[in-house]
Amino acid sequence: MIDRYTLSKMGDVWSEKHRMEIMLKIEVLACEAMCKLGVIPKKAMEKIKKNAKFDIDEVKKIEEKTKHDIVAFINNVGQYLGPEARYLHMGLTSSDLLDTSLSVQCVEASDLLLADIKKFLQVLKQKAKKYKDTTCIARTHGVHAEPTTFGLKIGVWYDEMKRNAERLEQAKEMMRFGKLSGAVGTFANIDPSVEEYVCEKLELKPINIATQIIQRDHHCQFVTTLALIGGSLTKIATEIRLLQKTEVLEVEEPFFKGQIGSSAMPHKRNPVVCERVTGMSRLLRANAQAAFENMTLWHERDISHSSVERIILPDSAIALDYMFHKMTSIMDGLLVYPKNMITNLSRTKGLIYSQRVLLELMKKGVAREAAYDIIQRCAMQVWQETSDFKDILYRDRKVRKYLKPNEIDACFDIRYYTRHVEKVFKKIGLK
Repeated sequence: MIDRYTLSKMGDVWSEKHRMEIMLKIEVLACEAMCKLGVIPKKAMEKIKKNAKFDIDEVKKIEEKTKHDIVAFINNVGQYLGPEARYLHMGLTSSDLLDTSLSVQCVEASDLLLADIKKFLQVLKQKAKKYKDTTCIARTHGVHAEPTTFGLKIGVWYDEMKRNAERLEQAKEMMRFGKLSGAVGTFANIDPSVEEYVCEKLELKPINIATQIIQRDHHCQFVTTLALIGGSLTKIATEIRLLQKTEVLEVEEPFFKGQIGSSAMPHKRNPVVCERVTGMSRLLRANAQAAFENMTLWHERDISHSSVERIILPDSAIALDYMFHKMTSIMDGLLVYPKNMITNLSRTKGLIYSQRVLLELMKKGVAREAAYDIIQRCAMQVWQETSDFKDILYRDRKVRKYLKPNEIDACFDIRYYTRHVEKVFKKIGLK
């Protein structure tokens, strides 16, 4: 399924054709800069701009002989330039092309992913506001805790995804650097103004300092940011999976007409897309680990990072793009069952109000430890018997010593737990 999706805009960003288009643009821009310096004659520059092109198939044929992709590319472009080919790639090294074009690709990929986040945020915002007052049980350690609202649960995801947008903007800017400083970054055979000119035209910034390459902490931040964002999507997918369990069934990912849940069991409606997203996030984290390994190279450069990046950068960007595509669709069509949420709220027979009763005893002057012992003892009776928590409190002499029946009843008002929802929504920008 991912292979089909690579035909999208994100797939185009990482295509071999697009990479070579960027490299050709870099070479021509470098010639323009050197023409301004008087290194290349104006007439030669006109011919270079007019005739510079490449043929992917021919590049691959040449590479079979040279065993060097950039030399093959330069040679192929040179075939179209004729005598002016002597001005091509002057003072440059392979990484000047590779790293600068890679930066352009990462910036372009970031823009597409930021658009994905924006769409996802719109859906999360819509759903959070719709279910702002839909009460459900909150769980800690997987065990019923106290009431919350489903809108607040989505609000947590919304706020985190806003942070992810900020992180991706930072990672995008960390990749917005180009490098045209020659074999070991000393500008020995190329004027620094060439780097400045090319970077400006590509909307990049000249890297402060380089060896033969841009240092790989830049790329590591980019890949780990994609992995972190994937982790947020997995967090959401996992919560949906847990809430879709048969004994819970508070939400369910969309299930379409004609869809099959199981080859053996016709009744099955499984959270398969959420599971797919969860699995793909593992790949992003593995790629992030590889990006850390790429930071350490021999002296001014080796190529151990190169083969890794040709996999982890496009794969991570394409995978995250796909994950957003799927999770946005899931959240947009999420099946929500408020009645089941109400049913689940009552499963513990009122135990979810235990803290409220505890606090009321403390207000009456009972020491916290003593109050806790009283309420815990009553709560344990609920687990052992079939009685409701409220009924046990009514019968308990120590509770009745401090609390009247109407005061006990007041502790079981669910609106108490959701009275600040509006304030929380305002804090996270969901008015």
